[in-house]
Amino acid sequence: MLPLIDLPFAWAANALGASKDELKLIFTFLISYPFAGALKRLPDTQPWKKNCFLIGVSLFYLVGVFDLWDGIRTLFISAAGAYAIAAYMDGPYMPWVGFVYLMGHMLYSHLYRELYPVPGVVDVTGAQMVLVMKLTAFCWSIHDGRLPDDGLSEFQRDRKIVKLPNVLDYAAYVLFFPSLFAGPAFDFREYQRWIDCTMFDVVVPDSKHGGTKRKRRIPKSHIPATWKAVTGLFWILIFLKLSAIYTTEFMLSDKAMEYSFFRRMWFLYAFCFTARTKYYGVWSLTEGACILSGLGYNGLDANKKARWDRVTNIDTWALETAQNTRAYLEAWNMNTNKWLKNYVYLRVTPKGKKPGFRSSLTTFGTSALWHGISPGYYLTFITASLVQTTAKQFRRHVRPLFLSADQKSAGPYKKAYDIFSMIITQLAFSYVAAPFIILSLSGSIKVWTRAFFIVHLGIIASMAFFNSPGKQWLVAKQQKRAGRARMERSISNDSIHQEGGGHPMGLPEDAAADFGEIREAIARRRSNSVISPGKVVGKGKGKEKGNKAN
Repeated sequence: MLPLIDLPFAWAANALGASKDELKLIFTFLISYPFAGALKRLPDTQPWKKNCFLIGVSLFYLVGVFDLWDGIRTLFISAAGAYAIAAYMDGPYMPWVGFVYLMGHMLYSHLYRELYPVPGVVDVTGAQMVLVMKLTAFCWSIHDGRLPDDGLSEFQRDRKIVKLPNVLDYAAYVLFFPSLFAGPAFDFREYQRWIDCTMFDVVVPDSKHGGTKRKRRIPKSHIPATWKAVTGLFWILIFLKLSAIYTTEFMLSDKAMEYSFFRRMWFLYAFCFTARTKYYGVWSLTEGACILSGLGYNGLDANKKARWDRVTNIDTWALETAQNTRAYLEAWNMNTNKWLKNYVYLRVTPKGKKPGFRSSLTTFGTSALWHGISPGYYLTFITASLVQTTAKQFRRHVRPLFLSADQKSAGPYKKAYDIFSMIITQLAFSYVAAPFIILSLSGSIKVWTRAFFIVHLGIIASMAFFNSPGKQWLVAKQQKRAGRARMERSISNDSIHQEGGGHPMGLPEDAAADFGEIREAIARRRSNSVISPGKVVGKGKGKEKGNKAN
């Protein structure tokens, strides 16, 4: 650590009542803006200078500000291991070996942090979580680069790496300082296109020779970056104000029980909203630094204006006004959703087949372990999957009753249904997310007990209803309004749409269906393992004989 660097942060921490390391973290987010401005002005024809600058600033953060010598070792072990696996292994198992190695190393860090917690101190676990996303994607991109194009999806062709990058490019990608501690994560090919400036190539008319030509235009990014910085600081100030009121200690105290049930539900919503504002602030600040560096550039929109949403990680308005679980989850931690979809969910699915319970459960498990090993994470994820399953039933069987008979326009009470859905969604996820913040098992159960387990009771009641004649009654009403064929087609299309987008945050779209597939698979395996009379189980001719006998 640099001499005397702790003094101003210690003074500010005493004045504000905040953690010294948390103030340091905000400092690194803010100072990343002038550093990003300087980075953008380094010669485009000499990318090695940009790489060295990126590495140098990250080392300053890790060692000069936080004294994280152990953190450098942790990041080196993950990065060096992933690079060696990608370089020296070949074949279909290479990316899975990299995945297991990186997740296993991160699990060790989670275990150490759980066993030896140091409240208020920033460690390298957050940076390692970001790195796991980047390096597992890196291994897959190297693997895709060794395969023929006709066997790859459009996304895989876009992100594949044909040639193993040199160590300097790779190290700068690992230590990209604007997103070092909190993300956003991005793929190596995106970094490569940024460092060689091909990301900014556009097709323009060729006035001299006719037709079109490629031209490099690096648009100015200071306005969108400044807006993100202002937005991030706004949310940080909101967090500092509210976090002194809606605390974990208050939620678990006897004083909270002095209020009515409805007031406690308000406290639960405010408690979770306060926690979200911290992430809104942090992710806005880091995204703004990425935008200022140029990495946030995402081409031109329909009006030929630059888009800066390549690494957007949160859609605050969409989340706070979400009317259903899918919209809520898709607006949160968006880059993690992309990683889970493209490098876990779709990779587990066998080629040519639809994703099933194996894809769902692998993605769910990956998402849970990636977040940590605290009991609160698993209480949240398991309950959220049940909420999503229940919400899907309502969207499939209740929502159509508030649309017109042809399902193409809103009915007279659709607005009221939307408002009610938004309120229920926000309150339900405040209840669900509380353990994610509290983390401990006893504290999580205590908060849920004070809410009378209302969401769990709602899940049980809804599942009972949709497995009773009540479901048939709803189906009959839909058939009467729209006709059987149209309704079935609408339901089928809705299911296809839900499956095609992947599972936000790794949560199963329909947990009941996934568990049903598991039961069927186990039953098939058991039936295949039983030797019944008249069957000959074996290979070759013996197996054919047994089949003929049946």
